[in-house]
Amino acid sequence: MPRSAQGTVKKRFLLLLRRINCVDPVLFVCTLALTAISIVTVYGAVDNFGQSKLKMQIAMAIVGIILTYVVANLDYHVIVDKLWLFMLIFSIAILTVTLFLGTTGAERETANKSWLTIPIVGIAIQPSEFVKITFICTFSKHLLTVGDRINRPRELLLLLLHAGAIIGCILLSGDLGVALVYIAVMLIMLFVAGLNLWYFGGGVLLLLGGLPFLWNFLAPYQQDRILVGFDPELDPLDKGWQPLLSRQCIENGGLFGVGLFGGGDYEQLAASHTDFIFATVCEKFGFLGGAVVVITLIVMAARILWIGRQASHDYGMFICVGVAAVLIAQSVENIGMCLAMLPVVGITLPFLSCGGSSLLATYILIGMVHSVRAHSPMRRIHE
Repeated sequence: MPRSAQGTVKKRFLLLLRRINCVDPVLFVCTLALTAISIVTVYGAVDNFGQSKLKMQIAMAIVGIILTYVVANLDYHVIVDKLWLFMLIFSIAILTVTLFLGTTGAERETANKSWLTIPIVGIAIQPSEFVKITFICTFSKHLLTVGDRINRPRELLLLLLHAGAIIGCILLSGDLGVALVYIAVMLIMLFVAGLNLWYFGGGVLLLLGGLPFLWNFLAPYQQDRILVGFDPELDPLDKGWQPLLSRQCIENGGLFGVGLFGGGDYEQLAASHTDFIFATVCEKFGFLGGAVVVITLIVMAARILWIGRQASHDYGMFICVGVAAVLIAQSVENIGMCLAMLPVVGITLPFLSCGGSSLLATYILIGMVHSVRAHSPMRRIHE
């Protein structure tokens, strides 16, 4: 082989290694593990969930892994610096359009007006899932721009307006579960950015002081829903039925589960393939299966925060904190309601729940973390 050809082959090989090196091995293995558990669980319940759910989950997993790799190879500095304003405008615009043109999702087992059908192709998406990506990017850019001035009232007010515009649109759509995730992401990112604890304390006092007025403002059925959310035993035959049945599924699984094709309680559980997928996993694979899911999610969150620490003095850190906050908030909310410990607000479990929008958005978020790892200033210095 001529030397020129050998040189070309060597360059291509080195380029391939560099591209592969963009992917963090720990995060990649965790992603594959959760994806495999999800697909195997849906396969084991295919008679109840349907072949379409299995095919969709496999297809979204393949597309998601490809998107993760593509995003990992993009320089997040370039993307955020050039597109942050477009991202912000797009986020508010798409959520506003969804408010007016969105559907209630009656055919998708949700009462939230948060689904938008794409013309011509007829595919329905949940914009609030993808806006998580743009929100984390724009809020990270805003926090870096503010810097040490974060505790000035004017700067904090602008940050709250930034987040409030997004969260407000989601609340108006009726999607409380997703809105709570955004609130958690905002608070955690503000905390990491150095917001004084007095602000957090003041916010808590205002909330506690306003609770009696807010409570009296609620209708009786809304009050009952909140009370039953924390104690399903108060209404076990109606509003508390779903979380109690979910807990029964988990208990039925025991230590090792009833088997891949076993179980019957999950078949009576509404949204057992989405919001209550954790209960399905636990019934089939037992406490050990549930523990593997929880431990894997914890490892992912810890690894993401570690990667963010390597990108110190850069908004890559804030991006990682935001992504970790999404994983933590969604996991706590979802598993908490599956254990009948938190109100059922309708939230997916990352990588496990069926749902194209949620799954693809989560893969892209992880791709952003891979990008931070591959393009962080500290890594460039070492290379």
